[in-house]
Amino acid sequence: MAQVVKSIKGVHDVLPENVHLWHFLESTVRDVMSSYGYSEIRTPILEKSELFHRSIGDVTDIVEKEMYSFEDRNGDKLSLRPENTASCVRAAIQHGLLTNQQMHRLWYLGPQFRRENPQRGRYRQFWQVGAEVYGIAGPYIESELILLSAKLWQKLGLAEHVRLQINSLGSKEDRDQYRSVLVEYLNDNVTDLDEDSKRRLKTNPLRVLDTKNPAMANVVAAAPSVLDHLCDESREHFEGLQASLKECGVPFEINTRLVRGLDYYSHTVFEWVTDQLGAQGTVCAGGRYDSLTEQLGAKLTPGVGWALGMERLLALIEDIGQAPEVPQPDVYFVLAGNDAIVSGLGLAEEIRLAEPTWSVVTNCAGAGMKSQFKRADKSGAAVALVIGEGEMAEGTVSVKLLREQTEQQTVPRAQLMSVLRGIIG
Repeated sequence: MAQVVKSIKGVHDVLPENVHLWHFLESTVRDVMSSYGYSEIRTPILEKSELFHRSIGDVTDIVEKEMYSFEDRNGDKLSLRPENTASCVRAAIQHGLLTNQQMHRLWYLGPQFRRENPQRGRYRQFWQVGAEVYGIAGPYIESELILLSAKLWQKLGLAEHVRLQINSLGSKEDRDQYRSVLVEYLNDNVTDLDEDSKRRLKTNPLRVLDTKNPAMANVVAAAPSVLDHLCDESREHFEGLQASLKECGVPFEINTRLVRGLDYYSHTVFEWVTDQLGAQGTVCAGGRYDSLTEQLGAKLTPGVGWALGMERLLALIEDIGQAPEVPQPDVYFVLAGNDAIVSGLGLAEEIRLAEPTWSVVTNCAGAGMKSQFKRADKSGAAVALVIGEGEMAEGTVSVKLLREQTEQQTVPRAQLMSVLRGIIG
């Protein structure tokens, strides 16, 4: 007997009993994005590896250790996308969305790929929802994006379980100056750094501040603050963000250790975090990336956005008890014999045509009546419609309420829809 083929480590199947949770999240996202005037964009899963080397940065963990990359038959170096911001910017440049100072509000939903250590809410194939805005400078569009995410938490019943953290990395000049000060401090305390932080010190020192190692808590807490190295313009930008969030009633914390892991960020960075998911506390993150268009060969264009991991968000929804109930069918056909099955299939189509929002299930397996009634009850349907030899001969249908202790009634087929509407509504 052949060996069973299983899925790849770090990827997972979404089974039918859980798909309704994804539908709930996806429909909520679509409604919120539409209410803010954002348009959906869909980019390829497969991109040139160069795109991510130039955008994310060669010395980031994603590019160094986590990307799925290969050469195709033509020798082109390709990668499964590890994130979607770079792909969205690439698409915007390629299709002329950034010419003539155009402004665009976009959103996306789709799978990304990183070879990470699999754990709950973090997989090697993971789905993200994201929002991106091009062509609008200043802090107030950042506030809009944060407000959009806050609205999403309200709609999902999560507002009391997440909190907003913000920081500013300033301009490129501010960041370069701060980087020099931080490197000097970390070198003075190098004996207190773990091996991963020593490696990052040489490649991406700001990421040392993002360490999850509790043994480094004191050295990180005493590190210089990036906010002390902002120029007047960068400081005014950050103060404008804070003022607008306060005006809109969005609470926030300033976290000077929040740096984000991608090279393209500048000025505002932010995260929505929760205490409900253990070490995987970030559920949404983003910031401003004005220089990314230049890194990809186009004219400098303001850009800002955020992304959230759907699996992590769904885990949070389940943990706090906000998950919607599994949808149940409205009608289940119990059919005795092949002639009844054929008749039931036709009648089911008539019901679906008359009431398109109803869910109607027909039994096509030819099992006994007792077995079919068990399936009907297990399905959660409100009503069982029974067709046997008697009903076939008389042109009737027997109606059985599955959630109430009432007698089965037999009605003419011509009156069936009226009876069902009285039951289902």
